[in-house]
Amino acid sequence: QVQLVESGGGTAQAGGSLRLSCAASGRTFVNNVMGWFRQAPGKERELVAASARSGSTTYYADSVKGRFAISRDIAKNAVYLQMNSPKPEDTAVYSCAASKWVLLTTTARNYEYWGQGTQVTVSS
Repeated sequence: QVQLVESGGGTAQAGGSLRLSCAASGRTFVNNVMGWFRQAPGKERELVAASARSGSTTYYADSVKGRFAISRDIAKNAVYLQMNSPKPEDTAVYSCAASKWVLLTTTARNYEYWGQGTQVTVSS
C-alpha cells in the first residue's frame, strides 16, 4: 500500500520560512514525478511545484517562483518544499502527490497518490 505522509506545516510569519516534507512508502518514485499542490478555502486546487526524475526538471507556479524550491531525496524516497518569504496568500492546505508518469506533468488527474495534506498559515 502506497502512503505519502506530509510534515512540517504550521504557522509562519510573512517573510520567514517553512519547510514541508513528504515521505513515501510502499513503492519508490525515483523515476517518477512528485509534486506539491495546495488548496485555499473557496479556491481550486493548484499545483505549486513539481519535480521529475530526481529534480532534473521542475515546475513552479508563477506565484511562487523565486520563493519556493522543491527538492528530492532519492535515498529517503522523499520530496520537500522549501517555502521562503511566504505571503499571507500562500495560506492553504498543502498536499504531496506522486505520479506514475516519468515526464513532468502539471495535471492533477495524472497524480495517482496523495498525502492527507498539511495546513500552512502565513500571518502578516
